[in-house]
Amino acid sequence: MSLLRYCIRRIFFALPILFGITLVTFILFHLVGGDPAFLIAGKNASLERVASIRSELGLDRSLLQQYISFVKQTVTFDWGRSWSSQERVMDMFWRGLGPSLSLALPAFLISFLISLGIALLSSYYRGQCFDRGVLIACLALMSFSYLVYIILFQYLFAYKMGLFPITGWDPSWSGRWQYLILPWMISVTVSIGPGVLIYRTAILDESLQGYVRTARAKGLKDTAVYSQHILKNALVPILTIVIMQMPLMITGSLLLESFFGIPGVGGLLIQAIQNADFPVIKAMTVIGSIFYMLFNLLSDLVLTAVDPRIELK
Repeated sequence: MSLLRYCIRRIFFALPILFGITLVTFILFHLVGGDPAFLIAGKNASLERVASIRSELGLDRSLLQQYISFVKQTVTFDWGRSWSSQERVMDMFWRGLGPSLSLALPAFLISFLISLGIALLSSYYRGQCFDRGVLIACLALMSFSYLVYIILFQYLFAYKMGLFPITGWDPSWSGRWQYLILPWMISVTVSIGPGVLIYRTAILDESLQGYVRTARAKGLKDTAVYSQHILKNALVPILTIVIMQMPLMITGSLLLESFFGIPGVGGLLIQAIQNADFPVIKAMTVIGSIFYMLFNLLSDLVLTAVDPRIELK
C-alpha cells in the first residue's frame, strides 16, 4: 500500500474515534458537570441572572443542538470564547503551549538519554551486581507516586535549601529557567524508573536473538554487536514508546504545572475543570485526542523507515 493511501485510510478510520470522543466528552460534562450558569453567576445571583447567562452560553438550547454546535466547532477548530475569562480558547491554548513545551521537552529528552544509557549498561552486565542494583533502584523509584516527588523536592531543594523558587513563572526566555529546573528534576526522576525497565527489556530481547550469537561467533566485538545490531533492532519498540509519549509534551503535565504555577496547557485544563469552562474542556480534549492519533500514525511511518520488514497495511 502506498504511503499516501495508508495515511488517508488511517485518517478516515480515525474520524469515528474522534466522533466518539466528542460524544463521550459531551455526555460526561452534562451528566457530572452541573450547571455552569450557577457557577458563573455566583452564589447570590437571582434566577433571572442565571437564566440570562444560560441564554448567553446557549445552554437553554436542546442537547442535540448543543452537540451539533460542538461538532461544528471541532471541524472548524473554533471553540469560541472561554466562559470564565471571555478570551478566545485557541488564543489561550497557543499561549499555554510554550510553557508546556519548555517544561516537557527538555525533561523528556534528558530522561530518554539517561534511561537508554542505563538500560544499555544494565543489559550489557545482565545478571551482575550492576544490573541487580539498577533493577532495585528502578523499582524503588517507581514505588513512590508523582505527588510524593513533587512535595519532597519542593521541601528539600526549594524550601529547605533555597536553591530554587517554590513556585512562579517568568514569561521571558532568560528568566524562566530558574522556575523550570526543579520541575525538570522531578520529571526526569519519575521517568527514569519505567524508562530503564522498558528499554532494558527491548534490548535484552534483541540480544538473545540468533543473529547476535552468529555475530559474536564471527568474532565481532561487543561494542560493534550492540551498536550495529542490537540497538538498531531494539529501536523499533523503543521508538514506538517514545513517539506515543510525545503528545504529553503538548497536552502538558497537570500536576507539575499546577504545583509550580506554570501557565501551561495542563494548568489551563485543570482551571477549566474547576470552573466548568466547557469550551476550554472541549478544545483540550479534542486537541489532545487528535495529537495522540497523529503521533500513532507517525509511529507507524517511522517504524517502517527504521525496519524495512514492517509493511503498511
